[in-house]
Amino acid sequence: MSRRSLVSLVLIVAAAAGLLAASLAVGNRPLLGLDLKGGVEVVLVPVDDPDRPVAITEGDLDTAVDIIRDRIDGLGVAEPDVTRQGGRVVVQLPGISDQQRAIDVVGQTAELRFRPVCAELFTEPIVLSDPESGVEAPPPPPLPDPELDQRGLAPCPSGIDLNSLETSTSAEDVLERFVVLPERDDNGEVVIRYLLGPSTLTGAGLSSADSSFRGEFVVDATFKGGDQGADKFDEIAVECYSGTPYCPPGVAGLGQLAVVVDGSVQSAPSVQSPNFDGQVVISGNFSDQEADDLALVLRYGALPIEFQDPTDPQSDSTSRAVSATIGGDSLRAGIIAGIVGLALVFLYMVGMYRLLGLVAMLSLGVSATLLWVIVAWLGETQDLALTLAGVTGLIVAIGVSLDSNVVYFEHLKEDVATGRMLRSSLEQSFSAAFRTIFRANFASLIAAVILYWLSAGSVRGFALMLGLASVLDLVATYFFLRPCAQLMARSPSLMAHPHRLGLPTRDEAMSAGVEAS
Repeated sequence: MSRRSLVSLVLIVAAAAGLLAASLAVGNRPLLGLDLKGGVEVVLVPVDDPDRPVAITEGDLDTAVDIIRDRIDGLGVAEPDVTRQGGRVVVQLPGISDQQRAIDVVGQTAELRFRPVCAELFTEPIVLSDPESGVEAPPPPPLPDPELDQRGLAPCPSGIDLNSLETSTSAEDVLERFVVLPERDDNGEVVIRYLLGPSTLTGAGLSSADSSFRGEFVVDATFKGGDQGADKFDEIAVECYSGTPYCPPGVAGLGQLAVVVDGSVQSAPSVQSPNFDGQVVISGNFSDQEADDLALVLRYGALPIEFQDPTDPQSDSTSRAVSATIGGDSLRAGIIAGIVGLALVFLYMVGMYRLLGLVAMLSLGVSATLLWVIVAWLGETQDLALTLAGVTGLIVAIGVSLDSNVVYFEHLKEDVATGRMLRSSLEQSFSAAFRTIFRANFASLIAAVILYWLSAGSVRGFALMLGLASVLDLVATYFFLRPCAQLMARSPSLMAHPHRLGLPTRDEAMSAGVEAS
């Protein structure tokens, strides 16, 4: 046995044992999915908006499903099941740790708009009334119809009591009109209101958005080139930087541009340059998670439909924790069946191949240990959920791994039957067998990659487990089974008694070949 092979054997065993110990020490465990441990199910029902210009179509719902699935993938939730059921969207999130965050991100429409700030208003409209005298306050002044120019901008209104203006409703929140929108704190309380001018610049002009830390957590937004992106933003920036009637100066002496998401002002920073070349930083006293979530929903676009709030008890949209009683029973039954199956396989392999069968089971143990470590790590770091479909992939992978050993053992038998010495056969037959093993595993890996790429939900879990097991089977076969075979070839006792390896002696093999002929 070469020193190199001995080193590879020691390293693979030490790596498997060390990684397992480290994984257990830090508390990594496989994250069980919705059907095994439970999770959260969200049913999203579109808002019944009579002012919507066109009816909701199946295409709108399909687009919403795709965007929601991308957002969930961006959160790191593996194997989400997002489906359209009639006029509703059903989202199943297996084993997710932060359920409320996922619910908030799933249904957020994320309609991003950039509006020039005309004025800062009190948190509540001024109401001048005297209940004791029966004098009622006059109705609040209406916002004037804007006189839009060719850029979609209009001069800010004057001559009206701005602080008497009421907050605009969702139906009044139209891009081409003046609106009054609030900015809220972490508790949802209004801290200030803004009178905002019309604008035609929306999140559709963005090409990407990512969060970063620059003394505070911000969102770095990159606009597309052209009139609907970077050029349009610079048009508005020039007005705010110059303090024109379209975007008058604020407290800092510069015009402000409000960043509005879903009818709420995220921030209203002063515009400190007339030209941004498509690179904009959105700030707003965000926390790390708030910046990540805002970048996430902006990056994957706005939902074409507004859904009812699933956390509102009066809403038709719902969210609920899913019990895993049935899945738990299936898991227990599967574990029992797996133990029984492995025991039978162990008896068969040892009975058929003796010491070689024992080595095969040890090789399976090495690959299974490495797979457990990877699945546990992905569960802790990437919220990879192990579902029944993934367990099925693992069971298939066991058969694939044992097939690799059987291929080698049968090659070995054929070499001995042709008259080759057992010592040389143990080493030389591995090369021919490994080519077959590699091609078989590579074919499984190709199938797993294609299935993962084209599928969604739990099917991807099956593909992922099958692909990981195929790669680890090659690793265990080459770095464990091969040096073990070379080690046995150096044992005079085994060479003198090949029956201990489940192999015939040379004379028996040759005589059997003569009788067969």
